[in-house]
Amino acid sequence: MKTIALVLFIITYVLMIVLSDKRPYVALVSAVLYVALGIMPVSRIASAIDWNVLMMLAGTMGTVFLFIESKMPNRLADLMLKKTPNVMWVAVAMSLFAGIVSAFVDNVATVLMIAPVGLAICKKLNMSPVAMLICISVSSNLQGAATLVGDTTSIMLGGYADMNFLEFLWMKGRPGIFWAVELGAACTIPVIMFLFRKNRQPVEVRELTPVEDYFPSYLLIATVALLIVASFIPNTPAMINGIICMSIFVIGLLRAAVKYRGQGLVKAALKEVDYKTLLLLGSLFVVIASLGEAGVIDQIAQLFVKLGGDNLFVMYSLIVWGSVLMSAFIDNIPYVATMLPVVTGIAAMMGCSPYVLYFGLLTGSTLGGNLTPIGASANIATIAILQKEGNRVKTSDFLKIGVPFTLTAVTVGYLFIWFVWAGV
Repeated sequence: MKTIALVLFIITYVLMIVLSDKRPYVALVSAVLYVALGIMPVSRIASAIDWNVLMMLAGTMGTVFLFIESKMPNRLADLMLKKTPNVMWVAVAMSLFAGIVSAFVDNVATVLMIAPVGLAICKKLNMSPVAMLICISVSSNLQGAATLVGDTTSIMLGGYADMNFLEFLWMKGRPGIFWAVELGAACTIPVIMFLFRKNRQPVEVRELTPVEDYFPSYLLIATVALLIVASFIPNTPAMINGIICMSIFVIGLLRAAVKYRGQGLVKAALKEVDYKTLLLLGSLFVVIASLGEAGVIDQIAQLFVKLGGDNLFVMYSLIVWGSVLMSAFIDNIPYVATMLPVVTGIAAMMGCSPYVLYFGLLTGSTLGGNLTPIGASANIATIAILQKEGNRVKTSDFLKIGVPFTLTAVTVGYLFIWFVWAGV
């Protein structure tokens, strides 16, 4: 059964790369096959799907549509262009901005909020938005590991290792993983500059775009604030982030229905929710959970133990780079959930502190998703946004940015964590 599950998984990902326009349907057929073959029990389907992510995605998509209609992204684009000398520095500024937001807000929500600004900038400059939006996406994925609230995997590590928010910044008298991530982010700036080295044309803004309605901007600010606050409240419902995003979208719909009666804004907002992307993510959750049901992920964890032996540096390197490779193709949430107790056991057997291995696991699993266009939910959302705007995103387009970005950030974080934490 493990062999069948693994072969079907490989076929699924190959087809999703080759048939980029048909990814939702490929993933759906694969999920159905896992169920039909008995690998995924029917009773486990509902629990395999991360409804919190899907609700958060749907709610934020709707709110962002209202945000776009208000012309605020155009205004922010104008302000950004006024502060930057040329297109290359616009790309750098947008990437850094996305990273800063993503350190405190889920990566998918970050992309959905900031992508419209990137689109508005590219339209004003009459250039393709593909490269800029991919930079925004990979930057948001990078910074997810910086703080306790930046990504689900960070929250999982915090809970498992009993770490609080401040210990991601400074712990046991040493700089925490936050600084490894930030150093990696700083080193990606030359990468972005190189990617946009030919885009040195100056930018100019004569008049700022007037904002037609400030309320959607307040809704987005409320979304960010509530997501941050919720992350500090213990024992919240598992779907709290999704509930927040959907509730704010409903508030936006009700307000739009009252203010713009008869103008079809509510119907347009509901249509703007990208149901194909929701289908893709929902199906992928079932596919990945099927690998867990078949024991494939556990087998991968056991492989780390066999290959690493009793050499801490070799084990650390395997965990970091193995996690990068695994997270390029499988969802990092079940992977990290599986590996955390494995890493703890490895540290106990080797008689060392687990933190160097914990931080290596988090770095590799968070950043590995940037290697492929389907390695992270934020990447899938970004490609969906670009496709909706009529832009075709080839796998090669993503790899040209994702690969150098990932290798640079992971290498810097990998070295920083080893030299700071190996002796603890």
